[in-house]
Amino acid sequence: MRIHVTDLQPGDTITKDAFNPHGVHVMQQGTVLQLEEISKLLQHSIDYIEIQARELHLHASTPEEMPDSLYRIKPQFDQAIEAISSIFMNALKHGKFDEDVVDDAFQPVVDSLMKQKDVVSLLLMLNQEDDYTTRHSMQVGVLSYYLSTWMGYSKDEAYEIGKAGYLHDVGKCRIPKEILNKPGKLTAEEFDEVKRHTTYGYEIIRESMDDELTALVALQHHERDDGRGYPQALQSHQIHPYSHIAAVADVYSAMSSTRVYQSKRQLLHVLQELYRMSFGQLNGKPVHAFIKHMLPNFIGKKVTLASGQSGTIVMTNPSDYFRPLVQTSAGFIDLSKSSEDAIKDIKL
Repeated sequence: MRIHVTDLQPGDTITKDAFNPHGVHVMQQGTVLQLEEISKLLQHSIDYIEIQARELHLHASTPEEMPDSLYRIKPQFDQAIEAISSIFMNALKHGKFDEDVVDDAFQPVVDSLMKQKDVVSLLLMLNQEDDYTTRHSMQVGVLSYYLSTWMGYSKDEAYEIGKAGYLHDVGKCRIPKEILNKPGKLTAEEFDEVKRHTTYGYEIIRESMDDELTALVALQHHERDDGRGYPQALQSHQIHPYSHIAAVADVYSAMSSTRVYQSKRQLLHVLQELYRMSFGQLNGKPVHAFIKHMLPNFIGKKVTLASGQSGTIVMTNPSDYFRPLVQTSAGFIDLSKSSEDAIKDIKL
């Protein structure tokens, strides 16, 4: 039977040799196809192929469950989220917090991160929490840690960078909740007050810890390479590398989270937006390292498409990293070639 390549399924057997449009032999008759072979056919722009006749089996979807690996580490994350809430409250009441509380909460998280390589599943798990500020602080700490390791920082440096990400928004404890949680557009005066959270964070951390770099990350995480950030409108060379890392983690977490004034965006779309921002706003080095290491984490994730179909990401496309190949019950959909469809949601 003749079938389009995007309708192939693992286990299909080709009955004629496959050649690309230039006449180059790509695959031999009798090959039993797996995902790797199907990907190869797609990469060689082969449209149709002959396979042995087979029945199409539609598999009913099963209820989603959190992987066991996440269940095992979730208590450490829950404790760290409770701790950041306590840190915020103490910073508001007393102008400082107990540094030991930070390490007691964040060190077990880092220990668990060393065993958990699936960053996307971690983010999806953390997105299930309700309070945005504490969830966001946890996400930025986790992402800052991962990103620093991907960039080659030592274990100790990665811990310090992750901890700085964990504390980066502590200054928001001084921002009135009616401003932080306002669903509509902020006035100029309200936005000026929100921007002060960077300065407040610097002051609180300096009062609480003998750690200039952690305080500097709180101060600089909204600075941008083009000088259009705040609070000091610094240029790229004036921003500390740790702050560059936290800024990438901060933007990714903020854009992929549900907030009172914003619906969360699909995670791959946010990566694409980060890529755009790496040319002038966010520093390119951490952004590109982030994208390179995040993309493989999407393989195997369940997705819902805009067309209503459900499926699983099976590979990223070299021609368009942000529009992967998706396997559905009916076959394969190459989103890089299906401009009318897109990923609507990604799940555990």
